[in-house]
Amino acid sequence: MRKFALIAALALAATLSLSACNKQQDDQQAGPAQAQQVPKPTNPNDAKGWNDYLGDLVQKNLQGMTASQPFAYLVDAGDTDEAKANNQRQLSNVQDSVARGVLPGNLMAFAGANSGKTADLLVAAFKDAKPGSFKDVIVLFIGDKADEQRVTDVIKPTGATFHFVAM
Repeated sequence: MRKFALIAALALAATLSLSACNKQQDDQQAGPAQAQQVPKPTNPNDAKGWNDYLGDLVQKNLQGMTASQPFAYLVDAGDTDEAKANNQRQLSNVQDSVARGVLPGNLMAFAGANSGKTADLLVAAFKDAKPGSFKDVIVLFIGDKADEQRVTDVIKPTGATFHFVAM
């Protein structure tokens, strides 16, 4: 009986030791991934860098969304004809979505290397939105604090839940 108690005690101690090691290893693996933040690019023309950076911010701000994926709009910072055409297409897409309406639980995220251009797109797209038409829809604006209020002013009447994240 003493042998059985000793074996049971050793087995319990080994199990607890192994689970503690696994927990520490899990914490070490999860820690850096959670703490690691994608750096903000310094070059406004670094499309990949901005996509990674802004995508990371969108992923960190999905609280309250019940749809399967967000609608993300990346506004081009450039002044080339191609960049202007891209932004015009984005504006047209957003205006169409605003006119049709967006189902509750969805999240629309807007970001770009040039906060002013992103805010301009939002203001233009939502200026004709019907009051209360975006109830339970989340609108996320990632930009500069200086642009927050004018975006808030155009989104508020729609009834959307507005979230601002400073770049």
